Amino acid sequence: MRFIGRWLVLVLVAALALELTFLGRIALMAVVDPQSTAFQRSEAWRLASRSLGLSPTEPTSNGKSSSKRTPPPSTDFRWRQEWVAYGQISDNLKRAVIASEDGSFVNHEGVDWEAMEKAWQKNEKAQERAIANASSANKPIKIVGGSTITQQLAKNLLLSGERSLLRKGQEIVLTFMLETLLSKQRILEIYLNSVEWGEGVFGAEAAAQHYYRKPAARLSSYEAARLAVMLPRPRYFEKLPNSGYLSHRASVIVARMPSAELP
Repeated sequence: MRFIGRWLVLVLVAALALELTFLGRIALMAVVDPQSTAFQRSEAWRLASRSLGLSPTEPTSNGKSSSKRTPPPSTDFRWRQEWVAYGQISDNLKRAVIASEDGSFVNHEGVDWEAMEKAWQKNEKAQERAIANASSANKPIKIVGGSTITQQLAKNLLLSGERSLLRKGQEIVLTFMLETLLSKQRILEIYLNSVEWGEGVFGAEAAAQHYYRKPAARLSSYEAARLAVMLPRPRYFEKLPNSGYLSHRASVIVARMPSAELP
């Protein structure tokens, strides 16, 4: 029992040390722009590996590793990101992202519990329909998110892409840290400068230049709305610039933008 007790104490100390590390990094972000996020580093490694023709090994049924066929090196490696201050990002983009991703951004304390509950219910119903409908058994279930802008930032900044209850719990803890230590304006500034808008395209300035050949400060309402609609699936929509859904949804967001409150 004493041995188990010591291990529990060590685990608790390690967990506390981890949380204090996260706390210190977030506190620093109040005055220092983060150079990269956990998600960006993961993407940079993926793109670099692909450009070099590298491929990770896969475990086989007997537990041993088996190398996958190495694809030919790619020459399309690219990385676009340029940090710009909050005032250099068009209010159109700020309003569009809030209207599309998190309508109550300035009012909640980091987590929109009602939105999370609705998302959970929608996902359960989608799973039930998929199980009941044999014809769609092999189709991926569309997962509806309920995360706020602050939650998305917490996940991208410091966490892996793993989906688990433990990771979700850590995300919520980090969300409250962000909301406590940073202003809403700072949270939105970091989010808009680090979020993915295409393969190797990160941040508002890079997105504006990539899609419209103009700075983020000069984005029109409709251009901003299209960028906002891309956020849940940026790499998918990057390949479908003439998507009817993208155009229709952007028009809906444009109509919502005047009521979006900025921090």
